[in-house]
Amino acid sequence: MQAIQPVTFPFTPGIELAGVVAAVGPEVRSFALGQAVYAQVAAGAYAEFLAVGVEALAPKPERLTFIEAAATPVGARTAWRALFDHGHLAAGQRVLIQGAAGGVGQFAVQLAKWRGAEVIGGAAPENLAFVRSLGADMVVDYTTTPVESVVNGVDLALDTVGEATLRSSMAVLRPGGALISINGVPSQQEAQARGVRALMSRGPATVPLQTLTLLIEEGHLRVTVGKTFELRDVQQAHEDGQRGHVRGRIVLRIMNEPSG
Repeated sequence: MQAIQPVTFPFTPGIELAGVVAAVGPEVRSFALGQAVYAQVAAGAYAEFLAVGVEALAPKPERLTFIEAAATPVGARTAWRALFDHGHLAAGQRVLIQGAAGGVGQFAVQLAKWRGAEVIGGAAPENLAFVRSLGADMVVDYTTTPVESVVNGVDLALDTVGEATLRSSMAVLRPGGALISINGVPSQQEAQARGVRALMSRGPATVPLQTLTLLIEEGHLRVTVGKTFELRDVQQAHEDGQRGHVRGRIVLRIMNEPSG
């Protein structure tokens, strides 16, 4: 990650958050004191207070708790960017989502179904039923079954796992299909040999948080939180995430959840 996203220490991590507005700048008119909000920021969310530009904020979806809202912006926007901005997924296409139970995968399954695609989800055995409940048309236990042995002719593969599944994800594509990875750079040599497009999805997503809020309020997106940790237990939280097979996103509880 240092090569892809270098940081200078001391550094405060954290790029998504939910909470209430504690103070506003003199020119701010769009948010008020005490308003419930959520946001995606460049860094710094592992903190009790954070100064955030209004362009990064949106009103918190009423259907979500603060914990659920904090687990939404990055995963949902990353899924949108990979599926639609880079993958150009359209209604009627077939998409494979590797790591379909994870913090990005859970949103990708739901967004792909909302767009009208046929969804195949790859997940660990303990998450197969969960992925089905998100709307996947087919699920594959990628820990025991090479996905390419049961799936082929896919228009788009979204790989959130990385090295362990990238080759399988590419192998299921139809000629002219696309592999979009968010966790590792696919082999361009292999992609050229197979006649497919392959890239690592990076950069900003085009979808504003307000659009995601609408999808949530209309019931198209539900948010599943994995474990929650107190800020003092952040090392354990990171260790859990690095072990993989996480269902939903891991959330740090910085303060007691605000009322409202």
